[in-house]
Amino acid sequence: MVYHINDQWSIIKMNNGHKFFIKCNKPPCSAIIRKEGTSMGKADQNKKLKMENLLNTSFELFTSKGINKTSISDIVEKAGVAKGTFYLYFKDKYDIRNRLIAHKSSQLFMQAYDALVKAGVTDFEDRIIFIMDYVLDELAANKGLLAFIYKDLSWAVFKRALTTPMTDTDVDFGAVYNQMIADAGEKLKDPEVMLFLIIELIGSTGYSSIMFDDPVSLEDLKPHLEKTVRKIIEQYRED
Repeated sequence: MVYHINDQWSIIKMNNGHKFFIKCNKPPCSAIIRKEGTSMGKADQNKKLKMENLLNTSFELFTSKGINKTSISDIVEKAGVAKGTFYLYFKDKYDIRNRLIAHKSSQLFMQAYDALVKAGVTDFEDRIIFIMDYVLDELAANKGLLAFIYKDLSWAVFKRALTTPMTDTDVDFGAVYNQMIADAGEKLKDPEVMLFLIIELIGSTGYSSIMFDDPVSLEDLKPHLEKTVRKIIEQYRED
């Protein structure tokens, strides 16, 4: 059953007792981006808290000491859990790093999407540019997060970040991206390849501008990025 809350949120209630929170510009909504269990037991809550504690502790250590100088013993000691607990959730420190990248990327893109909805931007190209500007500005304000995400980022990891929510509050941004295309009535050739090219462009040039002002500052770079991104989108539109 679908319950419309307002012009941005709806709920689908499933027979198994779960609620799927759906966000869009106007009902009916079709891009599922958040899920919340309605009957989480105490054991499940404890597991969730332990995993979130390990994620937060690992992020703190990775960004302060670096992943190479951080051991699993460091993580579990600071998190106050047994080493065996770590291995219930993660294979090794590289696994938790990749999942942290997914988690942090998901949070960042959801913040951008929330701001996009509030701004009322509807044109597809303008939406991509809005998200690009928002993400770059947030990373410029948090260079530690930028260094963490970008240094070990590959397309495979980033794709997982976009399409595989890791926690109940994470976002399937792949579904949001596809819904943005559908809402705009766009017909694109290879939309995943197009997204890959845009992300690679923004990631590499944005990193250099934010961290080193090279070849220009971020504000000076943005008009060049916008022009290039619009051209990429145009090239992938079906005739």
